[in-house]
Amino acid sequence: MTGHREPDLSVTVAGVSLNNPVMTASGTFGYGREFADLMDLKRLGAIVTKGISWAPREGNPPPRIWETPCGMVNAIGLQNVGVKRFVEEKLPFLASLGIPIVVNILGHSLKEYAQTAAFLGDQPGISALEINISCPNVAGGGMAFGAYPKTAAAVLAKVRKATSMPLIAKLTPQVTDMAVIARAVEEAGADALSLINTLPAMAVDIESRRSRLGRLSGGLSGPAVKPVALRLVYEAVRAVNIPVIGLGGIRTAEDALEFLMIGATAVQVGTANFIRPTAAVEIIEGIRAFLLRKKILRLTDWIGSFQEE
Repeated sequence: MTGHREPDLSVTVAGVSLNNPVMTASGTFGYGREFADLMDLKRLGAIVTKGISWAPREGNPPPRIWETPCGMVNAIGLQNVGVKRFVEEKLPFLASLGIPIVVNILGHSLKEYAQTAAFLGDQPGISALEINISCPNVAGGGMAFGAYPKTAAAVLAKVRKATSMPLIAKLTPQVTDMAVIARAVEEAGADALSLINTLPAMAVDIESRRSRLGRLSGGLSGPAVKPVALRLVYEAVRAVNIPVIGLGGIRTAEDALEFLMIGATAVQVGTANFIRPTAAVEIIEGIRAFLLRKKILRLTDWIGSFQEE
């Protein structure tokens, strides 16, 4: 635009430089290639892959998704090709894009997390690992690793020993005190946080008197969770000294700007990808237009500008 200086949308997360703050959320963008015919993937700040485990997983039986009035409940079950096939079949395409690639990893034991992290840490083309600590701790009776400070920190500490790659801890909203969990994973070696993961939810059918999903329950995402996500991101930002990535119900540039204003360094777009595959790039353009209108030269001047009083 003539006479107007283009705003600088760049941010740095976990030591990784992003051209803009908009990332895709794990589990909502496949392995990236699925969206290649729908948008210019190189415009994204970063791509976060679907969760990768040491061994392939088939996931849950269908139906896996149920739409709710203000979001959706999913029970995909962490289906993925496994770390070895991911590196052989999916990573080359992602690495060719020239943008940061964040691989989300998961496990049901500390050993599985560490194995997967160590294997990926040796692969070129990966910028960071996002550690999903919402997985059930099989050895601990099935409660999610991220539900308690001690187990959350144990995962990050184990992964930290296995790789020198930047680590982003993805936190569950199923906690009593988000600040305590956030500080625990920071002390254990996390370089950034991302939150929130989905909220536990159900969808039932009065005709069949059964779940509408292939299993009893799933995770709620979409606009319904945004107010909860905003509050928890706000708490996490004020508890730690590392960057926080906000996600949960982001559909528009205004949504993204809200998370950035309360202190998130970047955002992830998730459920909106199912509704509008081009949502992430539209949000990038919307942020740019907002900064131009407000005559803000750097996005970093907007980040954390929320006035509490």
